[in-house]
Amino acid sequence: MSPASTRSVAFLVTPAFVLLDMSGALEAFHLAHRLRPDSYRLRVMSLDGGPIESTAGVAVATERATQESFDTLFVIGGERSLYGVPSDQIAYLRAVAPGVRRVASVCVGAYILAAAGLLDDRRATTHWMWAKEMQDRYPQVRVDGDRIFTCDEGIWTSAGVTAGIDLALALIEDDLGKDVARSVARLMVVYHRRAGGQMQFSSLLKLDPDSDRIRRVLSYVREHLDDPLPVEKLAEIAHLSVRQFGRAFSQATGTTPAKVVERLRVEAARPRIQDGREPLESIARSVGFSDADRMRLSFRRVFGQTPQTLRRDARI
Repeated sequence: MSPASTRSVAFLVTPAFVLLDMSGALEAFHLAHRLRPDSYRLRVMSLDGGPIESTAGVAVATERATQESFDTLFVIGGERSLYGVPSDQIAYLRAVAPGVRRVASVCVGAYILAAAGLLDDRRATTHWMWAKEMQDRYPQVRVDGDRIFTCDEGIWTSAGVTAGIDLALALIEDDLGKDVARSVARLMVVYHRRAGGQMQFSSLLKLDPDSDRIRRVLSYVREHLDDPLPVEKLAEIAHLSVRQFGRAFSQATGTTPAKVVERLRVEAARPRIQDGREPLESIARSVGFSDADRMRLSFRRVFGQTPQTLRRDARI
């Protein structure tokens, strides 16, 4: 990529911002730039420039924000954003957003976008803890507190802290392709990648078994959903016999391997179904179901709804 095609990615931080909201996404773009030189030009800005202190007490050096045509502008908020957005932040975003290809926020940065009117009549997300309050305060926004991140007409919003990394990986994949995004994820030692519509509070997040063997199996399953995952294969990964593995898995998780695999597959398929751009048969096979009918039965068991119903509701 030539310098002329380098994409400018700017991070607008506000006082008392959450450090990881910025640094996680920033590091993802930095690593992508290392893998593909001249792919990104990164900037950290604030309205007045100078050091801006985070909630962790660590100050970050910033340059004074300018009104230019950034490729991507990340808005990073903090606790103060929950209690009102200053007029100068609103004015800046309203002035600069029309010239930006992608505007994004992490966590309560969505409150700033909402206050500026950028989320009117759009779907958006924020940290699950603040989603209801955001919906009450900004009724013109369709707040979805379940999602890891959302995209609606060039406006990207994500849930809290580490979800900013998922959002950054999605943007990198959009720019540079899946291979680069996957390489960045490996360098950061994170999954490539949690889908945007994956629930922030998955029922499977509570699965944190003490057994290293079972944790290893769960990690393998999450990374290989599109592969056949018979119990014999999972037992082999755990270095146990099938009978020993079945007992150990049930004791560690309170459920069966088959039910966990099914749940992970439907949670991976759900955002793509709601997105509406792919055939159901294609989605089903890509997450490990033999066909769309098998996926439909699993959705009925797990969510009480069919994929067709979820897709229809997402269009409303």
